[in-house]
Amino acid sequence: MKTTAIIQARMGSTRLPGKVMMKINDLSVLECLFMQLGYCKRLDDVVLATTINPEDDTLIDFANNASIKIFRGSSLDVLDRYYKCAKQFSIGNIARITSDCPLVDPTIVDKAIELYETGRFDYVNNFQTNPYPSGTDTEIFSINALKKTWENAKKLEEREHVTQFIYNNPDQFSIGYIENETIVPDLHYSVDRVEDLQLVRALYEKISKRPILHLDIVKTIRADPKLLEINKNTHQKRGI
Repeated sequence: MKTTAIIQARMGSTRLPGKVMMKINDLSVLECLFMQLGYCKRLDDVVLATTINPEDDTLIDFANNASIKIFRGSSLDVLDRYYKCAKQFSIGNIARITSDCPLVDPTIVDKAIELYETGRFDYVNNFQTNPYPSGTDTEIFSINALKKTWENAKKLEEREHVTQFIYNNPDQFSIGYIENETIVPDLHYSVDRVEDLQLVRALYEKISKRPILHLDIVKTIRADPKLLEINKNTHQKRGI
């Protein structure tokens, strides 16, 4: 069964409004993300899932211009948006990647899909056991796991954070993890605040190869540890 990435995105970020369309060199955050995902070998398709809010018409224009499939749903009940998106496009296996990860590593995505495809798991992530840095967050799960979550998740935070019900209920799901062997303390490069965007811009300037892989970033940070100072105060809660 094919795996499709559903990318949740909106313009109304509370901490950095419009961040997904902000520029990294000549490309927007979203363009960088889709470019990185284009190097995945095990990912079959991508869908942009945004909200029905008028401010997100900008993202519809972006998706149309880039020939990316689009779904619009609730801005608050993101779980509902995800499930209805998966149903509309008949998606069997889902890769959840958020729009604030312009440097998501396609090899990590492929590794997570590969583990999931062994058939032993309902859900796989890369951020709970020896986690990869924020900015690489990848989750793979089945439509059946998503449907069960959609039907049973009642708490507001479980509706806002698509997969929280799954990893908070390991007795109800078979959960697998891929682990990071190159941990660099304090390294995180999801774009949550302007300082994070500044770090990503700096990494783009220093790393010329494409795609940019996690190991390239680790190598660059180890050669220039001062880069970690750029966003040292912007840690983000994981798994949401």
